[in-house]
Amino acid sequence: MADPSSYRPQPGQIPDSPGVYRFRDEHRRVIYVGKAKSLRQRLASYFQDIANLHPRTATMVTTAASVEWTVVSTEVEALQLEYSWIKEYDPRFNVKYRDDKSYPSLAVTMNEEYPRVQVMRGPKKKGVRYFGPYGHAWAIRETVDLMLRVFPVRTCSAGVFKRSAQIGRPCLLGYIGKCSAPCVGRVTPDEHRELAEDFCDFMAGRTGTYLTRLEQQMHEAAEDMEYEKAARLRDDMGALRRAMEKNAVVLADATDADLVAVAEDELEAAVQIFHVRGGRVRGQRGWVTDKVEAVDTAGLVEHALQQLYGEEKGEAVPKEVLVPALPEDTAALAEWLAERRGSQVSLRIPQRGDKKALMETVHRNAVQSLALHKTKRAGDLTTRSRALEEIAEALDLDGAPLRIECFDISHLQGDDVVASMVVFEDGLARKSEYRRFQIKSFEGQDDVRSMHEVVSRRFRRYLQEKLKTGEWSPEDAQDGEIPAEDDGRPKRFAYPPQLVVVDGGQPQVAAAKRALEELGVDDVAVCGLAKRLEEVWLPGEDDPVVLPRTSEGLYLLQRVRDEAHRFAIQYQRSKRGKRLKSSPLDDVPGLGESRKQALVKHFGSVKKLRQATIDQICEVPGIGRKTAETVAAALAHAVPAGPAVNTATGEIMEDETPAPAGASSERGTEQ
Repeated sequence: MADPSSYRPQPGQIPDSPGVYRFRDEHRRVIYVGKAKSLRQRLASYFQDIANLHPRTATMVTTAASVEWTVVSTEVEALQLEYSWIKEYDPRFNVKYRDDKSYPSLAVTMNEEYPRVQVMRGPKKKGVRYFGPYGHAWAIRETVDLMLRVFPVRTCSAGVFKRSAQIGRPCLLGYIGKCSAPCVGRVTPDEHRELAEDFCDFMAGRTGTYLTRLEQQMHEAAEDMEYEKAARLRDDMGALRRAMEKNAVVLADATDADLVAVAEDELEAAVQIFHVRGGRVRGQRGWVTDKVEAVDTAGLVEHALQQLYGEEKGEAVPKEVLVPALPEDTAALAEWLAERRGSQVSLRIPQRGDKKALMETVHRNAVQSLALHKTKRAGDLTTRSRALEEIAEALDLDGAPLRIECFDISHLQGDDVVASMVVFEDGLARKSEYRRFQIKSFEGQDDVRSMHEVVSRRFRRYLQEKLKTGEWSPEDAQDGEIPAEDDGRPKRFAYPPQLVVVDGGQPQVAAAKRALEELGVDDVAVCGLAKRLEEVWLPGEDDPVVLPRTSEGLYLLQRVRDEAHRFAIQYQRSKRGKRLKSSPLDDVPGLGESRKQALVKHFGSVKKLRQATIDQICEVPGIGRKTAETVAAALAHAVPAGPAVNTATGEIMEDETPAPAGASSERGTEQ
């Protein structure tokens, strides 16, 4: 624990101007990022008597070992730089909201020739119009089903669309009038795009004009005695009104606004956001965070707005943002939002009427979200703390293992041997720290030897990161790997765990412990969790430690072990899949994907390509003589595959059919 006075800047060094500052720990990792109108006044507040600081601020300044700052010209620049640095460095003492679920959105792929309406999750893509997010995917599908009657836009996947175009027959939606069937040419690309644009306009809230137009067309059809057409238009209007009723009017003036509410206690805070477009609630989302820094409601609102709009542009930022408390730099934040939208944005607290009533509803949702989060086992601070304390007591550790790393080995009958490392900090998974390994020192199946290699490689990298501190001798570094100057970004292997968990029993634990001893690492505890009886094994012990089945500590160890197992299997399957799809052409230097496809397409199969002469290979467009010689030499050294066998009949099949580009001439069946 550092004394803040040891790194306090000298009087007069800190400028009295806007800027952004960073606190770093003894490993040079950035642990806190902040901004200020006056750097001198703000930083001076951190270097007062620790007894006068908020407990969380006191913890931060005693964890830090240095502070640095960057001067900017305006408060808006400070806001932008703070957001960028928090995203880049992921500091542990900054409030970072985590989504409590993955929210689906209604997406229209306007970047395609025939736009498609679908449910999408995850990061937003360029050229796609999004509406939402929604609380449930089924709510999107119900709305789309009603609207397809009026706007028969394509909803099928690329495979279904291509198949229907090949056979010249649309899918079921095309027959029942819920798709305009562009796959078979019933409408032109321009007509279909116009339908998609009308769909987007209606979803964006511009409903009145379209309903008025439909009603006028209905009356005109009735006057012309086209009663069937009039009845269809009447039913279309009913379908659209039912779709609109699913999102009741909450603001009578057809406002476009986002409402942000916060519910908090001493330890955590929950944020709820309602997206209102055209006076109707079009989406909802929520976040929960640990209050790792001393921050009030206004500060929580500011962090929420940074996360909500940091990657958004244009209409995704509404004209009006309603909040429960105004941040300290309201004008700078409003200017930042206006830059992202491209026009002025109003940031204010609702005082009366419908907006204040709706804000109260959003706040009730935030309160319920925080209460629900408190009941979740994995997110409950008390439960996690108890689990870490139980592990420390059972394994006789000096303190709670705040960072746990778990290793697992995965293979398929000795092939594609890989390993995984997962990291849990404060009882929660830190996926950005996960790492994957390929076993390099030997071939075949040997879990104990593999565990020794992986643990050795992980901690050798850790020791290399310590070279600059003089805590490890440079002669021990291998392959000349000297770490670059530390810039504060999270490093791959720079921070040691308090506990290493291996998936296995005594042999795997002994291998991991031996790897640490060989490197001289003596301040990291090791244990193993055996699957069969869920026993915890310690190095050098003949009997396992048996934790009660209801133990929170055992539950946490199981979660860590299962996550390592999942991550290892995922990597092993990916590696095996790439190997099964490999081709001898993959090993030809300088041969890209396009020319590989051209070769296979020209000759029909890798087998026929292997039999071709250099002159024949040169006939392929884009293949010169030097490349042809390289291809011929690579295929000559490659071992030809044995004949393929039809597993149903036992018949030996000749390789006469065209092989797909990049596919292997060998055929394999996984049982």
